[in-house]
Amino acid sequence: MTASRAPAEPAVREFETTVDRVDGREVVLEETYFYPESGGQPADRGSLAGVAVADVTERDGEVVHVLADDPTAGAGVEPGATVAGVVDDAFRTYCARAHTASHVLYGAARRICDDLGYAGFDISSEKVRVDLTTADPLDDADLVELERLSNRAVWDSRPVSWEVLPEAEARALDGIAFNAKTEEGAMSGSATVRVVTIDDWDVAACGGTHVENTAEIGPIRAVDRSNPGEGVTRVEFAVGPTAIDRAADAHAAALEAASAADTNVDDLPDEVRRLRDETDRLDAALRDARSDLLRARLGEFPTTEIDGATWAVGVVSDADPNDLREPAEALLAADSPADALAAVGTGSAPFVVAAATPDADADAGGIVDAATAEFGGGGGGGPTFAQGGGLDADADEVAAWLRDR
Repeated sequence: MTASRAPAEPAVREFETTVDRVDGREVVLEETYFYPESGGQPADRGSLAGVAVADVTERDGEVVHVLADDPTAGAGVEPGATVAGVVDDAFRTYCARAHTASHVLYGAARRICDDLGYAGFDISSEKVRVDLTTADPLDDADLVELERLSNRAVWDSRPVSWEVLPEAEARALDGIAFNAKTEEGAMSGSATVRVVTIDDWDVAACGGTHVENTAEIGPIRAVDRSNPGEGVTRVEFAVGPTAIDRAADAHAAALEAASAADTNVDDLPDEVRRLRDETDRLDAALRDARSDLLRARLGEFPTTEIDGATWAVGVVSDADPNDLREPAEALLAADSPADALAAVGTGSAPFVVAAATPDADADAGGIVDAATAEFGGGGGGGPTFAQGGGLDADADEVAAWLRDR
């Protein structure tokens, strides 16, 4: 079995080794420092004998290097040959920092969550995902606290160490985060477990590459939270340069918002709440004024007799069907000469809204059904309120037809 030495010696970026065997573009080495995709950490990038490494996987206990080109075409990659491997320094460094950052965040979650559990992890080029099981879903305040505590752990420069322990001994460690499914690299099919410890902060079974001190991680920026499954909170965060850019963007947005609100960043939340309250008050006043206006316009409709009941029928513009129910019912409940009302809305696809008092000998649903049967479209409702839309006719034509029924 050829296991990767990357987790044990993550600082190694260049090495020489002997080729064990070659199968097309797949190469197995006697020793390798390339990390194969495992447990949420992506495979290393780099080159082997000058040929780009397209992928690194673990198969049947062996690390398989998939090259971008046929290695037999002049690269000298053949069984028994000595080849040079170069691990992409920038990508490995990012992955090590991001992976350790996920442990830092889990350690932060230990301090604010009850019944905490680990449900998954993934590193992408823009952000890192950690899935947590918690007694209660995390909210925005929790997300901010996770970010604060994580960055404090980075600032505190906590040592990071790793060791391989017998499984029973590893499981007996107090508070160890252990998920054999998502941390398959921690066990590698043996009776031992690789344990990664952040001093006085977190301990977890993990097969990934890590930095030796939390100070190497750099800034951590919480990006988002979601709930992909019952009892699971997904936390996404950025690390390093991406975190710096996100923090700068958020700061710029806060400054712009504060300037627009004529306040400062510290007072921005209070000002936003004040503006929201004022907006809600103005919206309510506008709705009331619009309802009063529509009621007045409906009150101007001429009346006609339809099937023994007095109907007010007319055309209304710049209104939505849902806007008309309240003013129509309010008008009929007042001293209206009509028992019922039918309003035809203008537009590219006219609509009809009908309302009737409960004790009137009038059927709002019947009027709407008749209109849609005559002019197309569809709708429905009951005796006291109904609406239909998509009428294939001019609004004035529909209103005239209703008056003449």
